[in-house]
Amino acid sequence: METRELRYFVAVAEELHFGRAARRLGIAQPPLSRAIAGLERRLGATLLERGSRGVAALTEAGAVLLREARAVLDAVEAAERRTRRAALTAAGRPAVVLAAKAGASGELLAKLLDAYAAEPGAVAVDVMLCGPGEQARVLRDGRADVALLHRPFDDMAGFDTEELHTEGQVAVLPAGHPLGVRPHVRLAEVTGLPDLPLPRWPRPDGSFPEGPGPQVRDHTQLTQLIALGRACAVVPESGRAGLREGLIAVSVLDAPRVTTVIAWPPHSRSTAVAGLVRAATAM
Repeated sequence: METRELRYFVAVAEELHFGRAARRLGIAQPPLSRAIAGLERRLGATLLERGSRGVAALTEAGAVLLREARAVLDAVEAAERRTRRAALTAAGRPAVVLAAKAGASGELLAKLLDAYAAEPGAVAVDVMLCGPGEQARVLRDGRADVALLHRPFDDMAGFDTEELHTEGQVAVLPAGHPLGVRPHVRLAEVTGLPDLPLPRWPRPDGSFPEGPGPQVRDHTQLTQLIALGRACAVVPESGRAGLREGLIAVSVLDAPRVTTVIAWPPHSRSTAVAGLVRAATAM
């Protein structure tokens, strides 16, 4: 299979419509249809369920190819980005890109950057601050070389990792809320607050799950909504350090503990990534 064919198939599978897929790809519809039909013949598998009005759904084989094709195309893009970065390093402009979740692990990140800067041969570190769940995606597609991820929330499949820190979680509430005077609360007490629903974060495809909570895309939005009395949140204990005025944090006894790990692609041969990992695990 060629990457061109995979791009064609992913477009059709995501749009479930040959015309829309052709417009998205910037090509005419007939060659797109021929390409998909040829791909099905060579694979010996029907990939799309076709109906009177076009593509009705993916077959089981089509769903498998969509998942695998996305992974292959991500790997191709990652190879391109990492090759360009290696060329910059060879040209005397070395840098390593570290992805981290905005608003999380701030103190740990600062200590890591200071520890790595003291390493012999340390290079510039470009910090990429991400929204929830984005760090793993930018690490997979090559936009980042290394990332701080959080178990059990982030997908760490396929990465090499080292655990750095484990902590409990706290409920972030507007100042003056009755639960704020308690030394600790239970998770059910926080999730059951009718006047302060938990926020809804976007899925990987950009859509939001159903629910009463407000749609939130970043840490700044979240803290402002909590201060306004429109939401609450459960976050790692380290989130206490960056609380703005008008917010309070209360320990949640039965919330799952959160482990921060440093992660990198297993095939990485970057000495800068090795240095960052060494500095992180030595802290």
